[in-house]
Amino acid sequence: MIRVLQGSLMEVETEAVIRPIRTDLSPVSGASRDLAASAGPAMEVHLSRLESLPLGGAAITPAGELPCDFVIHAVVMSEDEPQTSAVVQRAVKNSLRRASDWAVSSVSLPPMGIGVGTTEPEVSARALVHTLFEHLDEGGPPRELTIVVTSPYEEELFGRLVEELGADRE
Repeated sequence: MIRVLQGSLMEVETEAVIRPIRTDLSPVSGASRDLAASAGPAMEVHLSRLESLPLGGAAITPAGELPCDFVIHAVVMSEDEPQTSAVVQRAVKNSLRRASDWAVSSVSLPPMGIGVGTTEPEVSARALVHTLFEHLDEGGPPRELTIVVTSPYEEELFGRLVEELGADRE
């Protein structure tokens, strides 16, 4: 099941949240920074042991003080390479694999790849939703996926794409 919810990643009740980062483990957005700040130092201690991650990679850490159990750090860009739809798809696939490895049943994520300097929002959003449906088609966990958006525009865009791409599977 994929649902779209307007709100804050820090308030959604799921077992894990996907946090977009750079290869050097730094946040890519204000929301990513806010997640780290809300999680407190415990998450950063675990993350700092990794030093760096490859583009498209993902790692899971305890969520610290967040209301979920885990944070899955998805590497969507580097200093040399911008965030692209293909990299976001690879990072989301790897994030969902990490969640599956840990038998996580529910994951929330922001609308990655639709920011300034990337491809058209519709193209990136469609690729993200398609990647989520591909994961569900495989049958493994997590089975509950929530795209947490911050604006009515994103809510309409992702809601429409979930409905459209979900109809193809019925």
